[in-house]
Amino acid sequence: MSTSRKKILIVEDDLNFGSILSDFLRLHSFNVTLSKNGVDGLKKFKSQSFDLCILDVMMPFKDGFTLAKEIRNINDSVPMIFLTAKSQKDDVIKGFKIGADDYIIKPFDSDILLLKIKSLFKRDFRSNSVKNKKTEYKFSKFIFDSKLRQLSFNKENPVTLSPKESDLLELLIVNMNDLTPREEALIKIWKDDNYFTSRSMDVYITKIRKYLSKDPSIRIDNIHGKGFKLTL
Repeated sequence: MSTSRKKILIVEDDLNFGSILSDFLRLHSFNVTLSKNGVDGLKKFKSQSFDLCILDVMMPFKDGFTLAKEIRNINDSVPMIFLTAKSQKDDVIKGFKIGADDYIIKPFDSDILLLKIKSLFKRDFRSNSVKNKKTEYKFSKFIFDSKLRQLSFNKENPVTLSPKESDLLELLIVNMNDLTPREEALIKIWKDDNYFTSRSMDVYITKIRKYLSKDPSIRIDNIHGKGFKLTL
């Protein structure tokens, strides 16, 4: 998927920082609209369509979390990234519960942000068109059908996964060779982040490792304190 001329809404009350970020993204062929606060950001979102929203959290008049909820009420599928200095775990969890696709802590590397944005635009499964939603993934000698929740290896009879196994495997595949954050997986699949759901996810990771063990070149590494990485 080409990222050229994708429309991005940035809502950031620090206009100096917002202008620098906007100029950086425009240099990479994005169509950027900068808004100075949450009230103005919502107005701009209602007046035109955007492919991505980048939201600060601490803003006057309307904070980023409130703005994100209002955007979600209008469009439940537009990708959103929180870009903020609020680094507390509760804030990160709150951001993902609202429906954020990523939560990036300031200061950050602009090149990493750019890669994350491009990655979001390449994820066909995030399309709000169910008709165009990607459901079949091919990797190594595996074929995974997320709609039927079936995983087959080398034309063998497929095994049917449980709903959570299927959702977790799809998330790992979409992030192939990159980090799948633990908290993101817990919030998106288990809708909660606590000790018991975390332990439950570890059990599901073990099950998925067993399914994929037919190809010893495939690994699911546990990145301590961060999440998991499916590598091929």
